Amino acid sequence: MGVTGPPGPVMDRDEVDRALARLGAEHEAIETSLLALQDHAGRRLLEGAGLTGVTKERWASAEASITLLWTYFDAYTDTLRRARDIRSRRRWSSREDLTELTELLRGESVTVAGSAAAHAPTLTGTGKLSESFSLTALVDRMNELYASSLDMVVAADAVWSALPARIDLLAAELQRTRQLAHSVGVRPGEHPSGDDLERITRTLTSLREQVISDPLAFWVPAQGSSAPGGGRPDTTVYDREARALEDVRREIDAVLTVRQDAEQRLVRLRDILGRADRTLAEARTARGEVLAKIAATEVPVVSGPPTALQEQLATAAEYRRHAQWHRLSPLLESLERKAEDELLRARESLTEVTAPLAVRAELRGRLDAYKAKVARHGLAEDPFLIERYDAARRMLWSAPCDLRVAEQAVLRYQQAAAELLAAPRVPEQGGPQDHRGEQRS
Repeated sequence: MGVTGPPGPVMDRDEVDRALARLGAEHEAIETSLLALQDHAGRRLLEGAGLTGVTKERWASAEASITLLWTYFDAYTDTLRRARDIRSRRRWSSREDLTELTELLRGESVTVAGSAAAHAPTLTGTGKLSESFSLTALVDRMNELYASSLDMVVAADAVWSALPARIDLLAAELQRTRQLAHSVGVRPGEHPSGDDLERITRTLTSLREQVISDPLAFWVPAQGSSAPGGGRPDTTVYDREARALEDVRREIDAVLTVRQDAEQRLVRLRDILGRADRTLAEARTARGEVLAKIAATEVPVVSGPPTALQEQLATAAEYRRHAQWHRLSPLLESLERKAEDELLRARESLTEVTAPLAVRAELRGRLDAYKAKVARHGLAEDPFLIERYDAARRMLWSAPCDLRVAEQAVLRYQQAAAELLAAPRVPEQGGPQDHRGEQRS
């Protein structure tokens, strides 16, 4: 919508003609804008909607503004028609005609009855019975009313165009998710995701009702923008519920995955717990062997198989039989962690129990390795080495074996062998040599 030129002295004929041409074009533009506002889909929806809250308040004001706009436009049209009639009286307008035209086109020549009572109350509460405007001031007033009314209509229409359709799509997805959840046992009161679905349903129903009745409550104006409709719909609640539904869908997908591979996971759990039980049994057998064969050694006690895990495994199998997938899913995850921990504990227990046997085996291996090394150097028949070897071997192959004493015997044999291997070789002269190379008597 445009703006007329400033008032001035008495206009000449050319100025009048130019002003009338400009005002005619402006009149056409104003009429086009008002008709577009009248036919705007948002305005038609507002007229027939049961509004509440801030939208109801602002529409009441906007509706009055639109009515007043048409009143102003009619007054503007009448004034423009009068000016055209005066100009058309004669080809060359008289001084009186020009004076009257100047007053019409630049003076406060437009009188609007009753407008002040609706929009310009006085401090005492009584409004003026009429208002007078120049054409310029009238257009400025119409521009203000038009901008505020269009802003309200565009904002409401933008919210109605954006949110209800998205809410309906999300509600349809919610319904499909509810049906899928019900098929796998995810129900309100039995599973947290079932409760979430009920809450999302209530929230979306309430949100749609609020958006339809009070769209402006979900409108965020653009900061620093004066253009009508500057802003965006507030989708905070919708976005939050969409994320919550996505979380529920992921949970249901996990439950579906459990349904598909539950038997395989149960078989694997039985295998892991079976291996843990066998490992513990082996550790208990090994502990008895260690206590019988190794002396002066602290052997840790081996605990029995965890009955709680077996009970939980039986519960998981029961859940599978009755298709209680929502309960089976978290139980299987917990059992898998605990079963792996139990197998690790059993293996650590076996390692701790058999440590003395491992030490004995290492000492035996070391003793035999040195014996083989001595034999390669032709010293296997040395009496001193044979004596020390036999002493160490008796300790290592006797039961119970004192590992500390046996280790000392092996070290003595190693030391004797090392010294003999490091000593220079002297040919025999009249008698056998001892391990120090001295002639025996």
